[in-house]
Amino acid sequence: APPAPEVEVVVSEPDGGPVARIRGPAGRRLRLDVPGARLWSPDDPYLYDVTVRLHDTAGRVVDEVTSYTGLRTVGLLDDGHSRPRIALNGRITFLHALLDQGYWPDGVYTAPTDEALRSDLERAKALGFNSVRKHVKIESARWYHWADRLGLLVWQDMPSLPVLLDNPPGPQPAPTRRARERFESELAAMVGQLANAPSVVVWVVFNEGWGEYDTARVTGTVRDADPTRLVVAASGVNCCHSHPDTGAGDLYDDHTYVGPGTPEVRDARAVVDGEYGGIGLTLPGHVWPGEPVAYETVSDPERLTGRYVEIATALRAAIREQGLSGAVHTQLTDVENEVNGLLTYDRRVVKVTAAVVAETNRAVLAAGGGHPESAPDPDAPG
Repeated sequence: APPAPEVEVVVSEPDGGPVARIRGPAGRRLRLDVPGARLWSPDDPYLYDVTVRLHDTAGRVVDEVTSYTGLRTVGLLDDGHSRPRIALNGRITFLHALLDQGYWPDGVYTAPTDEALRSDLERAKALGFNSVRKHVKIESARWYHWADRLGLLVWQDMPSLPVLLDNPPGPQPAPTRRARERFESELAAMVGQLANAPSVVVWVVFNEGWGEYDTARVTGTVRDADPTRLVVAASGVNCCHSHPDTGAGDLYDDHTYVGPGTPEVRDARAVVDGEYGGIGLTLPGHVWPGEPVAYETVSDPERLTGRYVEIATALRAAIREQGLSGAVHTQLTDVENEVNGLLTYDRRVVKVTAAVVAETNRAVLAAGGGHPESAPDPDAPG
């Protein structure tokens, strides 16, 4: 048989020499093991350079592309108290996230610059969070690039089908057949598009019953498409009585304002608090038109910082007592007339004392790692 085109894959240290390579027939899956791999994590977001070359039948390089990759695992691990917990690279890791809706006052869903995308993630990291929940939005590739580079774990939501946002939500019309087809097609496209981002560790299929249907089946399609990540079938399942918990997915996700919630382990799923917080502060000169809204309001930055610390103390208790595996604080920035951000909508003011929040969040992450009793409790006597 005549020689066939071949693909060569080379994995290298950043700006360094190759550490692994493989060559094989074009059009076939190749497996390349990296010996002594340095694993990617929020504390060490180490990325390898990747070069892929296409060789023609004469062995000449006719095409070449470069990229990067991070090596990490995410799954569930028993914490020694018969409670499943989220584990990153085989170590129990608490996923403490900010809710990030990705709105901008001058571009709505479009960030003004690449620097702005990066700055939002840098702010989250500086405030001591190790995760971000990208809420019912899919970002540009650059946003995930910065999450990979900076070291932030991503909970990625699937954008929801239409919903009646009455308060409380009223009965929802069932999605049409065409809507369901489009939803599942675009869900599969999202998973495929973002599958190579090491920062993405959780898929969120439905949120608070918005356009929810066939929960267990649709969740199963995500798990089949990507068994390497964790899946939330219904974030805020406790918020939607018309869609009871199906038991699907890897994580049971509770929303509680101001919370935090205290969901208890009920099956093989780890428990997370997919939304909590929501404390509002209005700063004149940095508000959107309309009546400010929040789940609770405070009068000044000092009180906002104090309330954050109080809620975080309760969060540490939920980690110890309920085995909570993750929590998402609402939210990174104000969004239009929602004033419950840690930053103003224009990103010009951090509304809390950043050093205090960062120190508080370090204590939360310490309480959430390993066996519950292994982490020091700052509130314990003695």
